[in-house]
Amino acid sequence: MNKNKILRKKLDDYKNNPILAPGVHDSYCARIAEKLGFDTLYMSGAATSMSLLGYADFGLITATEIQTHARYIASITKLPLMADSDTGYGNALNVIRTIQDYISLGISGVHIEDQIWPKRCGHLKGKLVIPKDEMVGKIKAAKKIINEFDPNFILIARTDSRGVSGGNIDKAIDRLIDYHIAGADVIFADGLTSINELQKIHKSIDAPILFHPTGLSPRLTLNDCANLGVGILLYPFASIHAMAVAVWNYFSELKNIDTRAQINFEKQFDNHVLKDIKSLFDLGGLNELQDMEEQFIPKEQFDMRYKKSIGL
Repeated sequence: MNKNKILRKKLDDYKNNPILAPGVHDSYCARIAEKLGFDTLYMSGAATSMSLLGYADFGLITATEIQTHARYIASITKLPLMADSDTGYGNALNVIRTIQDYISLGISGVHIEDQIWPKRCGHLKGKLVIPKDEMVGKIKAAKKIINEFDPNFILIARTDSRGVSGGNIDKAIDRLIDYHIAGADVIFADGLTSINELQKIHKSIDAPILFHPTGLSPRLTLNDCANLGVGILLYPFASIHAMAVAVWNYFSELKNIDTRAQINFEKQFDNHVLKDIKSLFDLGGLNELQDMEEQFIPKEQFDMRYKKSIGL
C-alpha cells in the first residue's frame, strides 16, 4: 500500500484513531521520528523558513524551496508526509500547479490557507485574509487536480480569519463550512485560543479537524481531543524548537569552556542511543550504504576502500 493510501485509510478512521504527527524540519529528524515509531510526519512552512533561510515565517520562502525540502524529507522515510503549502502561492491557477507538484513529489497531503500573500505564521500578528469566495475557488481547483491525479491525496483547508483584525470564531466557522463543502477533506482554523472555540467548530461542522497545541492555542492532549472531532493532531515546531534550545545551550557552553563542553556533553549522553558520532552516522544509514557498496561496486575497489583504511 502506498503512502497516500495509508494516510487516507488513517483519516477515514479518525474518530477511533486520530492521526498524531510530529513536525520534522529536515530529513534527519524524519529518520528519528520513524525510528521512534511515529506513523505520520508533518513539515511546517515556518520551521522550513527558519531552518533553510534563517528567517521567521513572513512569506519569504518560495514554492520551489519549500517543495524541494518536502521532497528530501519524503524521499528518506517510508511514512506519509503532510506538508505546509502556504497560500498555494497565488490564485487558483497557481494552486493547480502547486498540488500537481506536491503529488508528483511523493507528499501525501497539504494544507492551504486563506491569507493574503505575503503570509505569515498563523500565530503572529499582521495577518490578512482573501475573500471567502476566492478561497473556495482555490479549494475547488485543488480538489479537481487531486481527483484527476490521486484521490487519496489529503487536502486540508486552513483559515486564519480567527486572528485577523475584526476576526472571530464565528467568521472562521462560516469559512470552514464553505471550504468543506468545496471539497476539503480536513478543516483547520489556526490560532484558536480556547477549547471552547474547538468545541464550537466541532458542533458546527461534521468533518475531521486539524489542531495543534502550539503558540496561542491551548495545550490539549490526544485524549482531550478525542470527542472534539480532531482527526489530525500536529506538533509543527517539535523538532526545530528542541534543536534550537539544545544547540543554544551547547554552543553557549562551548564558547565559555571550549573542548570541555564537548567532553561534558559526551559524558552526559554516554548511555543515549545517539551517544557518539558513529551513532549519528548509523542513524543516517551508514551500514546500509556500506552494504550497498559491497554489493554493487567492484570487489577490488571495495577492498581498497575498507581493508586497510582507518575510521569508524
